[in-house]
Amino acid sequence: MPQRLRWAARRISGSLTVRLGFLLVIFAALPFILYGQFETADRKEREIVTKNLRYSSWLIAQALKPLLNRESGPPTASLNEELAKYDGDGTNLKLMFQPKGGAAGQDGGFYFLASAPKVGAADLGAILDNLQRHGIVSQVAESCTWDKPVDIRYTQPTGHEEILTSVVPIQSRWGCWVLVSSHVTSELLATAIGRPYWQTPQVRLSLMLYLAVAVIALLTALSVRRHIRHFRHVAREIRQGRVAGNTFASRNAIPELDSVARDFDGLVHDLHHVAGVIRQTAEDNAHSFKGPVATIQACLEPLKRLIPAEHARGKRAAELIELSLDRLKALISASQCLDNTMADMIESPREAVDLTQIVADILKSYREVLVARQIRLSRQLPPDVLVRAGKVALAVVVENILDNAVSFTPDAGAIAVRLQEEDGVINLTIEDSGPGIDPDKIDNIFDRYFSLRPPDHARRDAKAGSPGHAGLGLWIVKRNVEALGGTVTATNRIGGGLKVHIVLPSVT
Repeated sequence: MPQRLRWAARRISGSLTVRLGFLLVIFAALPFILYGQFETADRKEREIVTKNLRYSSWLIAQALKPLLNRESGPPTASLNEELAKYDGDGTNLKLMFQPKGGAAGQDGGFYFLASAPKVGAADLGAILDNLQRHGIVSQVAESCTWDKPVDIRYTQPTGHEEILTSVVPIQSRWGCWVLVSSHVTSELLATAIGRPYWQTPQVRLSLMLYLAVAVIALLTALSVRRHIRHFRHVAREIRQGRVAGNTFASRNAIPELDSVARDFDGLVHDLHHVAGVIRQTAEDNAHSFKGPVATIQACLEPLKRLIPAEHARGKRAAELIELSLDRLKALISASQCLDNTMADMIESPREAVDLTQIVADILKSYREVLVARQIRLSRQLPPDVLVRAGKVALAVVVENILDNAVSFTPDAGAIAVRLQEEDGVINLTIEDSGPGIDPDKIDNIFDRYFSLRPPDHARRDAKAGSPGHAGLGLWIVKRNVEALGGTVTATNRIGGGLKVHIVLPSVT
């Protein structure tokens, strides 16, 4: 059992479909794994950048604080020039002021007094709207404090995008000042500050490239799998005898598989060549043996006439020689038949064959023998029972079993033939009313050259030159049935006789 499990594991691990599925799982899971890692790294980087930006704004606020808190009042006329000292490198500074005791309206009572670089009222309104939407204005208006990080991305009326990076309140004797810092540099705008990480250009570009690679890899794997399946279709067509123009090389579209396709075509050619050689060798061998046997048999006749009638031992020797020659002729025919069926198994196309018709035709050929010996025949043959097989190989199976049943069934006996198809399998049973088989030897009934035929049967069959009675008939049956993907068993019937049961896969 462990060996079977290891074999199954190797089959599964080597499957192209399983590997393709595994590849899809990796392609599906990898982006989420990498995204989490990259997002964590980007978040840490953003925290460092925004912290530095807030610290820079805090330093600017500390530099402005003495000016905004002086007793003579803040220099409102020169605030723009003061802010201009600290802007630059894409940093925009805006200064808001809430006088002490000022009325807190929708905008918290704040007034924009200065900016660097200078901006219009519409741009200032966009900033104030975002501050109000995030609750910053209301909190600063109440306590003139704000200690939370700010990263608000918004679009100006002009269409330009900005990132609000810090809000620094400055408490003075005149009221609450608020320094608002924003940045418009392309480097900062390209980061994930103020938006989800997946919206950054780098992530979107990486995703598009990743999807392109995944699609290419998937299409490549599917293409290889599809072209390998073409090999399967060609093999099936060759097996079914539809080989005209169908070669592995002609159906292959992957240059890297050209050598494999040519090797497959060479293998098919070699199989056909081997089948032809087997047939030719069988014919040559049979011809070579039959000539000397015929000569010996012809010379035996005058020798038999020269033996005196009272010479019993001489007559017995001549009779044994004649029987041996008949047996030898039967073996020669059996050997030739064996080789021919072997060639048929190699070369004959596997096509949908009507087993019902084959059994009916073979039964018809035994009609005269059955009538002459008064053997009763019962049969159950449903129509159109199809098997994918070589017609000759299948006919040999049925004929050998029937020939065996007729040979062993006594006169006035009975033979039953039943054919049934169910659950995707075909069952063919042939029962006779003969003597059956010794239970100790029934397991050997399908062995090569195994025969329990009585002497009178052997003598009659040898004279008939039947190739199936040389101990090869049932061996050929088993070989052909197993080659067709089926099984064959033999059991003794209760009350006498033998039952041969064949199971074959049906055409699906």
